[in-house]
Amino acid sequence: MPRRPKHPCRFPGCPELTDKKYCPEHTRIMNARYEKYKREPGSRRRYKGSWPEIRAAYIAAHPFCEICYQKWLDAGCPPTMVPPRTEHVHHRLPLAEGGTHAAGNLQALCKSCHSRLHAERGDMWHDR
Repeated sequence: MPRRPKHPCRFPGCPELTDKKYCPEHTRIMNARYEKYKREPGSRRRYKGSWPEIRAAYIAAHPFCEICYQKWLDAGCPPTMVPPRTEHVHHRLPLAEGGTHAAGNLQALCKSCHSRLHAERGDMWHDR
């Protein structure tokens, strides 16, 4: 299947063509703006400490996207198709709303499912 044509960066006045919303330079700028002005200040602290180890262990135990894997099982497990690999570990109840890093509050997701869940919540949704 052919790729979609590149389009101009959405940053005002930038002529660069890109596959995403912004060119790499303006992606960094927009992410920095989000971190500074829109994201809750305490969120960085919640992901320090033991989070990298917890995340790695959860991905090792759940190598496939849990949502896609369930759809795959419900469809009768076609042997030629494999569900997408885990790219994100999602907190069902966000840490900002009192959630924890406990396994019952975590969910292994592919990029598509993770983006969809955050878009449905109205959270910032962009490529990282």
